[in-house]
Amino acid sequence: MKTSHYFYELPENYTLVKVIDAKNKKTSVIFILANLALTALAFLPCALIFFNKYQADEVFSDPALFFGFFFILGYVLYIVLHELTHGLFFKIFTHEKLKFGLTLTVAYCGVPDLYVKRMAALITTLAPFVIYNIVFIVPIFFITSPAIIFLLMIMFALHFGGCVGDLYAAYYLIFKNHGKAVIVNDTGPKQTFYASVE
Repeated sequence: MKTSHYFYELPENYTLVKVIDAKNKKTSVIFILANLALTALAFLPCALIFFNKYQADEVFSDPALFFGFFFILGYVLYIVLHELTHGLFFKIFTHEKLKFGLTLTVAYCGVPDLYVKRMAALITTLAPFVIYNIVFIVPIFFITSPAIIFLLMIMFALHFGGCVGDLYAAYYLIFKNHGKAVIVNDTGPKQTFYASVE
């Protein structure tokens, strides 16, 4: 059966072209290393800008640093919201049952019974990256507390690095198999890509 954004079954004229499995040990290690690299890459410019404007003692003497105790709770909440954002967009495009999960190396949301078309899959994949970039960056321009700004910069860097799997899947959707229709079966931790056969 065909719908505007997905198929219930793999069409006959599609062939397997790529699998991204975050539960695979090799892929998991690569993603963890890439996560650390992207987190550092995002944090370094933030830290340079921040410490050009503030002294370290301004951060650690700021009473607002008390909110740092809620940092871990805030990060766990962010992970949940990140996956719910994927879920919201999957729901918008498919109206189908979602699958959520968490392992030691990956949190995920997927629609395992569907084959989602390229544009819907791309928007769903990038939605948390775009939305939470705004959520973490925009308040920095309006908040005056150095400690809160510093914590937001750390959250932004962790978010940026944590999107490594999403960014890799988006790269594949944007730059590979030009001129072909692409669909994705997304179980959550594993995305299987199929391209149309000419």
